[in-house]
Amino acid sequence: MVWYMVAKPTEYLVITGYGIDEIKLTKKAWVLPGQYCTKFDVSPVNYTFEVNAMSSEKLAFLLPAVFTIGPRADDDESLMKYAKLLSPHDRNSKDVKELVQGIIEGETRVLAASMTMEEVFKGTKEFKEEVFSKVQLELNQFGLWIYNANIKQLVDVPGHEYFSYMSQKVQSEAANQAKADTAEAKRKGDTGAKESAALTEQNVARIEKETKIIAFQRKQEIDLEAKSLQTSLDVFNRKKDEEVARANAELQIAKARLAQQSQVAEVEAKKTVELRTADLQRELELKNALTQKEKLKAEYLSKASVEYDIKVQEANAEFYRKQKAAEAVLYEKEKAAEAQRMNAEAALYTRQQAVTGELFAKQKEAEGLMALAHAQGVYVKTMLDAFGGDYNAMRDYLMINNGMYQDIAKTNANAVAGLKPNISVWTNGGQTLEGSGQGTNSAMKEIAGVYQMLPPLLKTVQEQTGMTPPSWLGTLTDSNTKN
Repeated sequence: MVWYMVAKPTEYLVITGYGIDEIKLTKKAWVLPGQYCTKFDVSPVNYTFEVNAMSSEKLAFLLPAVFTIGPRADDDESLMKYAKLLSPHDRNSKDVKELVQGIIEGETRVLAASMTMEEVFKGTKEFKEEVFSKVQLELNQFGLWIYNANIKQLVDVPGHEYFSYMSQKVQSEAANQAKADTAEAKRKGDTGAKESAALTEQNVARIEKETKIIAFQRKQEIDLEAKSLQTSLDVFNRKKDEEVARANAELQIAKARLAQQSQVAEVEAKKTVELRTADLQRELELKNALTQKEKLKAEYLSKASVEYDIKVQEANAEFYRKQKAAEAVLYEKEKAAEAQRMNAEAALYTRQQAVTGELFAKQKEAEGLMALAHAQGVYVKTMLDAFGGDYNAMRDYLMINNGMYQDIAKTNANAVAGLKPNISVWTNGGQTLEGSGQGTNSAMKEIAGVYQMLPPLLKTVQEQTGMTPPSWLGTLTDSNTKN
């Protein structure tokens, strides 16, 4: 089944399987049969925790810190490392948090152990930068990047109140310094008040003296300025009279020139009005013609625009309808593919759980059999040692102890129960193989014995199976048997 996968703006697709050497990172791709695709988010996550550290003077303290950490989205190599090592885990999972916290705590403790408490407290900025750089080196191997690191105020560990004692010391020193500063300020205030009063009296006397000198000098300057001003005023008045006379003459000349120009302007204005009237009439006729032309053009253009807009709207509506239909089909196919994938994963998980349970049961059964065999082996070895290594004696004891002889006897009794045996007794007229002789040799005795054994044998076969001997061998009669 082939389906098309698209990642969100903050996500990447990781594809493995057929046709891919290791892994493939992309934002969108076709997932082919034999390939597995998953997503992971690259947005950073805040990790808040407190680091227990100890300075070089063996003073313990707590370092509250907040680190904003996430995959380095602008580096392909870092994304590959993160995808291989951490993408199967949730970013907020316990495993990832313990990994990040372990790296930060380790680097922080090592750095704090090489610094005194005073160096850590005063050089917070340098301490933060050093921790940042060392932690970043460790996170690079997992493809992670520190986007922000905030180290809060150092906190005392219960039983190690270094900062509390330092705060009390600073407060005491500040209080004592404040008292000393107050006394010094009061002393300076009293002395300054006396000095200020004396300086005020001296300045008043000096200012009064300088004021009298300046007032005398200012009076002399005012008298000189008044005389100079009066002279300048007389000169200005004479010049003013000359300028007034000259201006009156120029005014009469200007009036005559203006009267002449006024008459010429009236004639020019009258002719200009007539020319302008003719021009305006001609422009009016041109404007009317252009207006009619533009009106006709606007009518045709508006009609063409309306038709164009209607066709564009119809085309857009048809395109939108087809686009939505295609999107609906694609969505149905994506959902069907997702459902098939989930069903396959559920079936695979169920099968894996069943196989795991069966394997576990088989393992436990094998372990039980091994334990039982081991216990029986120990029991048999103990019994054999108790009988001094005599296997036959141990076997007889076990058979008696387990009731095997009773079971054998019972089985034999059940086997012959209900049987009605048919016992045939044959006689050869009082003669046996050993005493049949009439002087015959041993070979004839053997042959006679065989012939004497045939009748009971054939009779028994007939009784048990119902088969009779062939006629050429002989016929059995009741006169030969005796029940």
